[in-house]
Amino acid sequence: MRSVRGRGDVVLSRRELETPRLRLRPPHAVDADVVHASIRETIGALSRWMSWCHAGYAREDAAGWIDATRAAWDAGDAYEFLVFERSGRHVGAVGLNQFNRENNAANLGYWVRQSCQRQGYAVEAVQRIARFAFEQAKFQRVEIVAGVDNEASRRVAVRAGATFECVARNRLLLHGVPIAAAVHSFAPGDLEGIEADRSTGRTGTVTPPPR
Repeated sequence: MRSVRGRGDVVLSRRELETPRLRLRPPHAVDADVVHASIRETIGALSRWMSWCHAGYAREDAAGWIDATRAAWDAGDAYEFLVFERSGRHVGAVGLNQFNRENNAANLGYWVRQSCQRQGYAVEAVQRIARFAFEQAKFQRVEIVAGVDNEASRRVAVRAGATFECVARNRLLLHGVPIAAAVHSFAPGDLEGIEADRSTGRTGTVTPPPR
């Protein structure tokens, strides 16, 4: 049977996503203060792996990022979400970006504030937005690319159920320096088994990622 190409070129309306513990929604201008506070709380860890994060990160930077995400959504260039606990506490962010329209693929990125780490929130948000990528955005491939020494992000990818594919040389430019990165991926159907495992309390695998 001839394969049918997905429709990753559709532009979706803004929407909220939910998980058992979390709400994911597109950023609004009023979120600048909470985003700034979460990033300042986590500045040490984030600045090591995120080129946009720096010691002087200010509220204006958060507001500018929000404006950019809203423009990118309207243009169909990215789908970015803020992540909140159901109580309303801000957890972090997760998004689809760097769309490859020719090959119908997208990059998946995420970060979690310091006080919300090691609670499984990143894994939960990654699985939910990956499902969104295939079911609503109609991509056929989603990549997670993390610096080879960024063990925390790589561990999230593995536990979320993404497949480790390779370590790619000079794959990322971090603070102007090319570094090797681990490439993980999701394809349609990968999450079906994960959804079944969730009912038993298991999530992905905890095998340490290769270096």
